[in-house]
Amino acid sequence: QVQLVESGGGLVQSGGSLRLSCAASGSIGSIDTMGWYRQALGKQRELVAGITSGGVTNINDSVKGRFTVSRDNAKNTVNLQMSSLLPEDTAVYYCNARVRPRFTSLYDDYWGQGTQVTVSS
Repeated sequence: QVQLVESGGGLVQSGGSLRLSCAASGSIGSIDTMGWYRQALGKQRELVAGITSGGVTNINDSVKGRFTVSRDNAKNTVNLQMSSLLPEDTAVYYCNARVRPRFTSLYDDYWGQGTQVTVSS
């Protein structure tokens, strides 16, 4: 089946940068939207940034101007470049992709395992 593998999380100081990557693999027919969600301690999960197969982005206002989402359709990857990080960005970040598996006709949402991002003050 389809799986998403994330990498790039870690611990950084306020003002620093991190780059998260996510690769989709398995029985992939087509991928529509890909993106990143996060869940901070005591908070609900929220969309950080999404990107369509055509490159149109949807960015959370709280990270707009600091985070950039990109994708490589040929490699089935999506990236999140995070700059000017703040302690408020501390959360578990989850990769998400809407995928139509090969030999099926319906899209479904798939999730990565989550990667911890911690920003210290």
